[in-house]
Amino acid sequence: MRATLAYTAVRFVLFAVAVGLIYLAGARGLLLIALALLVSGAASYVLLSRMRDSMASSINRRIESVRSRIDEGSRVEDDR
Repeated sequence: MRATLAYTAVRFVLFAVAVGLIYLAGARGLLLIALALLVSGAASYVLLSRMRDSMASSINRRIESVRSRIDEGSRVEDDR
């Protein structure tokens, strides 16, 4: 969960920085938001690959943990 929150927080910061820089460049309104989404998305794809991988492995571990508990519960039910 910590990796997911950290990744999300950094994505928000990148978006805010992109909005600020694009605003200073003169874009306003919907164009500002669209360009900021595009720029921050591209920047996060390049700059945050390690964080994204860490988050994905964290989520994968949680999913595997839930699956193993479900399988264990199913085995206990089948043995009854």
